[in-house]
Amino acid sequence: MSKKPSNRIWPLVTSALFGFLIAVLIFLPEAYSKNRSIYRILKDKIVVMQQIISYVDHFYFDIVDMDKIMDGAFHGLMEELDPHSTYIPAKEQENIDELFRGNFQGIGIEFDVLHGYITVISPVPDSPSDHVGLQSGDRIIAINGDDAYKITKDEVVKKLRGKKGTSVDITIQRIGQEEPFDVTIIRDDIPIYSVGAATMIDDETGYILLRRFSATTINEVNKAIKKLDEQNFEKLIFDLRGNSGGYLEQAAAVSNLFISTRDTLVYTKGKISDANQAFIADPNKGRNDFSLIVLINRGSASASEIVSGAVQDLDRGLVVGETSFGKGLVQRQLPLEGGSAIRITMARYYTPSGRLIQRPYEEGDDLTYYKELYAKDREDTLDSLKQLRPKYKTRQGRTVYGGGGITPDVYIPYKSNLTRQTQNLLRNPERPLFNFSSTYATQNDLGLNDFKNFKKKWQVNQSIYSEFLDYLDSDSISFNPDSLIKDKDFIYNRIKSEIAGTIWGKDEATSIRLDHDNQISEALKYFNEADAFLGYRN
Repeated sequence: MSKKPSNRIWPLVTSALFGFLIAVLIFLPEAYSKNRSIYRILKDKIVVMQQIISYVDHFYFDIVDMDKIMDGAFHGLMEELDPHSTYIPAKEQENIDELFRGNFQGIGIEFDVLHGYITVISPVPDSPSDHVGLQSGDRIIAINGDDAYKITKDEVVKKLRGKKGTSVDITIQRIGQEEPFDVTIIRDDIPIYSVGAATMIDDETGYILLRRFSATTINEVNKAIKKLDEQNFEKLIFDLRGNSGGYLEQAAAVSNLFISTRDTLVYTKGKISDANQAFIADPNKGRNDFSLIVLINRGSASASEIVSGAVQDLDRGLVVGETSFGKGLVQRQLPLEGGSAIRITMARYYTPSGRLIQRPYEEGDDLTYYKELYAKDREDTLDSLKQLRPKYKTRQGRTVYGGGGITPDVYIPYKSNLTRQTQNLLRNPERPLFNFSSTYATQNDLGLNDFKNFKKKWQVNQSIYSEFLDYLDSDSISFNPDSLIKDKDFIYNRIKSEIAGTIWGKDEATSIRLDHDNQISEALKYFNEADAFLGYRN
């Protein structure tokens, strides 16, 4: 009996699909006028597709999910093009739009569900949650009067997000307060920040972490630089590690911030005229009054490589870290019926010296393409093949390489010697380091209200470390003291970082955490080389 509904629906689906595709051919002949073979092939394949669907409907032994099947077909079509052309189902599109649009509507908290309770990791700056005084470590125990214990993350999002101007009532249990209290929050536009941190590493060195290139990135980076200006920075580490890219225009705009001469920042070439663009730096928007190091790794791709490539080719600063991803293809996202979309490669982009940095890929072999990134000997392999890659010259005549990502001027591998015990502690879904530190910060007077003094003078000691071990034990978190002690300095740093984050915010937490980042520590040693570019630019 269960088969009958499927049999009635399928002919309607196939007819509608067939009709839609025929309509495409009838009403959009110009799309195929330049290549009649495409029109003929598509016409023949539509008939075959209708046959396949009909056979599946009639012969397949079980009920099938039509949406899933067709989505799979669309995915397969795009995968035949290149590793970065893709089909995006409607259910995924909304999240992607939010990420790159740079905002959504809600109350504005970073949260996790810890021990069954919604726990505020941090309120988003200038968000409704920030305005009503929510704090790191707060537990949301009820939403609109409904108990929120053991609620799922998806349910939290559904209940707390909503249209701008609407309200939500939440009940807060705060560390150090016996009685919970109620707060009414008016939802508003919530920014999704692409700048993850903007802080000072030391008295003269600023640091900016950029996570993605969204619609708001250039404004955020300008704001971050202004913040560092107020602290009289003279040097900058611009961290693009793990930044997988985003909007091309935003990458060009960010590149321009560092270039004070009228130079090409990046240009693109494609099959259609609209794909051919050149982005030229406006000298009035660029600065050369601080030395610059750009930090990249194998996760730095696309727009990140545009920025690091421009800085390198135009001899504005030093690029350090690991060889980048190697994505020199430009995608355009095009909407489809029903809210889905395709992201299709429409051009290649080239750095100012003329480099195409796209890594080689075998058609239809995405697994090999991405697997290469995780090879332990990746850097050695790339270095051994470097002389076989096309060579280009920077403005000063330095040799740089195309055909395989941005090769850093200084190779600095990321090193982590943490024991498995400590790694497990960091991965623990209940976030014991955060829970302990936020509680400690709330319940203890540190005697320092100024972050600079806190960073320089306040230290985690053996007594606090022992309290942390007692906390792990009381929370039934298994650990080996002998193993954990090997990473004592790291744990000290992480506790101090979480305390700073609870009191002052993410930027301050990052500032302390960077003390245990070997790539940052090593990069700081190369500012003499980075300084030399300032003389050239002047």
